Amino acid sequence: MPLKHIKVLELAGLAPGPFCGMILAEFGATVTKVDKVNGSHVLPDSLGHGKRSIALNLKSLDGAEIFKKLSDQSDVLIDPYRAGVMERMNLGPDDLMKRNKRLIYARLTGYGQKGPYANMAGHDINYLGLSGLLSLCGRYDQKPIPPANLAADFGGGGLMCAFGIMLALFERSRSNIGQVVDTSMVDGSAYLGSWFFRSQNLLGLWGNPRGKNILDTGSHFYDTYETKDKQYMCVGALEPQFYEIFLEKLGLSTNDMPQFDKFEENRAKLETIFKQKTQDEWCAIFDGTDACVTPLLNLKDAAVHAHNKERDTFTTIENDLVIPKPAPQLSRCSGKTKGHQRIPEPGEHTTEILAELNFKSKEIANLISTGIVHQGTKRSML
Repeated sequence: MPLKHIKVLELAGLAPGPFCGMILAEFGATVTKVDKVNGSHVLPDSLGHGKRSIALNLKSLDGAEIFKKLSDQSDVLIDPYRAGVMERMNLGPDDLMKRNKRLIYARLTGYGQKGPYANMAGHDINYLGLSGLLSLCGRYDQKPIPPANLAADFGGGGLMCAFGIMLALFERSRSNIGQVVDTSMVDGSAYLGSWFFRSQNLLGLWGNPRGKNILDTGSHFYDTYETKDKQYMCVGALEPQFYEIFLEKLGLSTNDMPQFDKFEENRAKLETIFKQKTQDEWCAIFDGTDACVTPLLNLKDAAVHAHNKERDTFTTIENDLVIPKPAPQLSRCSGKTKGHQRIPEPGEHTTEILAELNFKSKEIANLISTGIVHQGTKRSML
């Protein structure tokens, strides 16, 4: 796989950091997660399949020294802590990259390493709000609606950080020197939304209040509609030629429903029309056409849709949990999902990893007894 032989050290965190590590792991990297001794998270790590875990007390001198040895043998370090946290433990870029000049030190934070907000706590909604993009999400005359924690945590955060790491790895192949990747979820979200910023002056596309523009539910031909069986269809008949096909499949013409006029009146008509048939019946009408109409599927149903099944987009793991396979697909060395491998218990591989660092059994036992490291429960593979 593309990242075979790349060693990644991932400091345990929430959402974006584990997602970044997951991407690298599923494309071949060996990822070791550094958990806290007796640490706990609000949410369990659901992105840790196939990673190993060592639990360290980084605030202790011995724990920090172990971390430095791990860093010496790593290509990439994923740091999800706020600006200055690692420096206070003498584990910042200046400390570690002096020892390992090829190390790529990826810093993944909400507000970045500098700026008035750098030391503030935050979450996806805060980062998306500061980026300007949250102002675009929502219907007319309603408050902005955050798209769960998709855009900033995973798009502008984890995915953008993985992209930065790949750029740094590529550059290192020429210079043989690592560098710091400063991923701010505010910066990443804003960059993810480049098209929205750059298209603001396009006539007819933006310029109206939120929810009154062509692509934000302001038009009747770019919206979702409830069906007879309480499901939904997605309508995106944007171009005139596609809109004509859309109307033809409904038995209508532009005289009945003009595209760029009477938006609300036309929306009301479509709401009535779509409730006359089930989702499957509408799919039978629109599938295979250029009407730009598709079903709106839930997470489980998406896996059994004919198109996704043929492309092998999803797989199902334990407890019938549906997860996506790595994307994009490469012709020679695609990624491989780690979903069928277990999520490690915090510190499950501590003894194993310390042995690889040439620690003796007595030394490991002493580190465990003094709370410098923690050996988690090894679960059965059965």
